[in-house]
Amino acid sequence: MKAVGYRECGTIDRNDALLDITLADPVLGPNDVLVAVYGVGVNPVDTKIRSRRGPLEGEFAVLGWDAAGVILSVGENVHDFKEGDDVWYAGELNRNGCNAQYQVVDARLVSRKPRSLSFADAAAMPLTFLTAWELLFDRLHLSRDESATLLITGAAGGVGSALLQLAKLCPKVKTIATASRPETQHWVKQMGADIVINHHQPLAAQLAKHNIEQVSHVASLTHTDQHFEALVELLAPFGHFALIDDPQRALDVRLLKQKSIALVWEFMFTHSLFKTEDMHRQGQIFREIAELTDAGKLTSTRVAHFGELNAENLKRAHQLLESSQSIGKIVLDGYNAPLD
Repeated sequence: MKAVGYRECGTIDRNDALLDITLADPVLGPNDVLVAVYGVGVNPVDTKIRSRRGPLEGEFAVLGWDAAGVILSVGENVHDFKEGDDVWYAGELNRNGCNAQYQVVDARLVSRKPRSLSFADAAAMPLTFLTAWELLFDRLHLSRDESATLLITGAAGGVGSALLQLAKLCPKVKTIATASRPETQHWVKQMGADIVINHHQPLAAQLAKHNIEQVSHVASLTHTDQHFEALVELLAPFGHFALIDDPQRALDVRLLKQKSIALVWEFMFTHSLFKTEDMHRQGQIFREIAELTDAGKLTSTRVAHFGELNAENLKRAHQLLESSQSIGKIVLDGYNAPLD
């Protein structure tokens, strides 16, 4: 099968950072579905793994954890899907990704894709919407009838764009999004932010202009170490602080003690990495997200379409993500994408 992969980790400017390759077709396991990949999305986790983690000697690593496609066959233990089903998923971090012609993925992590979206537009959503869903409802424990003030830092990226939309499902939650450029500020408003502030300026002073002294919940999506003290200062007693990034310096968690603030990480691959008993819940969440999308309550966060999947176009996507100038999500057509 065709794929894009790499043999050595490193910077994206290397000639061999990503290569067009041919691999053996993947082997279907008893709990898997075999998917012909029609659309792929690109995420910051792709660039982090490419720069830090190489494959076994003599092998290629294949990235990509946002996909939509058509099932070609199902494993002997799979009864919820059949050949020809249109599906979407994020997949597993410890298996080859979706930057390939075909992919096998555990059926518990899959659902039928939204009928209202093209494969490429659907592929923009799985990883970020699953991360945002788990962060909002499982880590921050917000419910759809709870009053809260949620501050989201770095809200113009893929997860922030999803989080803002999901928060609108909770009518009593006020969302504050941070964005520093005019285009990102416009984007987060479009995604549903109630208030927009600039994370390059003092946060408390900006919120004071909106008569807000404290927030009940923080979702820190990027540069947590740079904003940690200011965010803790803004949090109300017994508040909740969730993050998804990898801080470059240690966080002084002692700052949380006096306010009894809860600190949690969200990492959507935990379920599949450790084969948790509730791993099937991720497939259920995708089904709920698909239904909400078809009902017009959620929308794809695809902003840029970089054409067909190949090494050159995927390099462009990685470069844009690493520039920290991207908005929303980047997608590409898979090798099997149907012609218009």
